[in-house]
Amino acid sequence: MRALPSAIAYGRWLALLRVLTGGIWLVHAIPKFTRSEAFMPPAGSIVRLVGAQAQQNPTAPYAQFLAHVVVPNLGIFAELVRLGELLVGVALVLGLLSRPAAFFGIVMTLNFLAARGGLLSFEDWGGLDGALMLLTAVSLVLPTGRVWGIDALLGAKPEQPPTVRAVFVDEPPPGPPASTEPQ
Repeated sequence: MRALPSAIAYGRWLALLRVLTGGIWLVHAIPKFTRSEAFMPPAGSIVRLVGAQAQQNPTAPYAQFLAHVVVPNLGIFAELVRLGELLVGVALVLGLLSRPAAFFGIVMTLNFLAARGGLLSFEDWGGLDGALMLLTAVSLVLPTGRVWGIDALLGAKPEQPPTVRAVFVDEPPPGPPASTEPQ
């Protein structure tokens, strides 16, 4: 029977998964900065995405939120989306505060799914957003930033067990055994 790999081996694989997940976030974020006219209002893709969903099902609670909160402030929300994607990606690649970054990444993907009306759709969960949320969730539930990441420098050092020292106590030599016979 073969032994399981060490915790260090598992940590390295999880760190690689964290870096690749952060890379996916960056691949989505960087074009939103380099070609901002394709994403940002007034003619970018966010206008079509949010506007279409807000008009598609006006009675849905999230559509109400889109129509009354997001659409009037679309420039701010577009900035938050691209900045959020960038920060989540950088944090995961560097292993810097990877658990909080993963939490915000999951919140963002849930919002993306809700904005497309896909929270209750198997097709949308099986797409890129669902896969990205699952990959990001690994960094939320496991300490992936502790290997090859800045989290290892920020985290508390494991407690060292106390040093055990032998101490000799002077005791008088034992006396003769006590008699156990009844008298």
